[in-house]
Amino acid sequence: MDKQQAKQIIQETFENPFDKGRFTLFIKNLLNHIEENRIPPRHGQFIPDAYKPYISSLARIGKFNDNENRVDILIIKLQKETSLERARTMQRNFVAGYLQGKYGSSNEKEAALVAFVSPDSADWRFSLVKMDYKFEQTQAGRMKVKEEFTPARRWSFLVGANETSHTAQSRLVNMLANDEHNPTLKELEQAFDIETVTEEFFREYRGLFIRTKEELDKIVETGFKPVSTSLKKEFESKGVDTVNFAKKLLGQIVFLYFLQKKRLVRCSPRSRMGHRL
Repeated sequence: MDKQQAKQIIQETFENPFDKGRFTLFIKNLLNHIEENRIPPRHGQFIPDAYKPYISSLARIGKFNDNENRVDILIIKLQKETSLERARTMQRNFVAGYLQGKYGSSNEKEAALVAFVSPDSADWRFSLVKMDYKFEQTQAGRMKVKEEFTPARRWSFLVGANETSHTAQSRLVNMLANDEHNPTLKELEQAFDIETVTEEFFREYRGLFIRTKEELDKIVETGFKPVSTSLKKEFESKGVDTVNFAKKLLGQIVFLYFLQKKRLVRCSPRSRMGHRL
């Protein structure tokens, strides 16, 4: 498929409430091949007591093998809407137990691609959880394998009806559009790499800051019609410069966006700020 088709699949999957059919189609196109080895939703006794306040059910829609690593594709439904934002460590530990074969299967897996779905399905997380195995020397001088999580505590995209898919598009579109290559687990890790996403954010933020400052310079020099008062004199009289004004303006917008994400303020779809910020 071409990149435009890939973007459309990402938008349809990640800018809407969770839908199993859309998610399955996305996964099949992302990985190019999965073995549809399903397990029906498991809940009740299957969920260990420690996780029951957070996890409602777990289902597997298939598995993928990159010739070295097995990756299972899971749908995990959460007990509460707040569980999507909170208790991420519990969610991650629950998946780790699954990867270690603790919930009815002795087969260990290296990683899982997981849809964490809140009860209303409007917002959800698409996550990669991976186990790391390293050798550690004991006091007796023997080497033993120690299981631990990858350094990135949570590799996730927050998606759903109240989100945009800009970050997911920037990280996944090339992989999705490549029909000739099945991704490796390492390539999936790179796509979910939080540090790379953060660097991308600051690059875009820097560009936005520069454009804002340059436009303010133009307005201050020429005045803002139809306002007759010279903004240049106004800025000078109050000791304001365009650099600090741009910093404060963007800082306030980011703060409002933070409040919106925490559901502390409401924002209509038409006025919602773009994810590029």
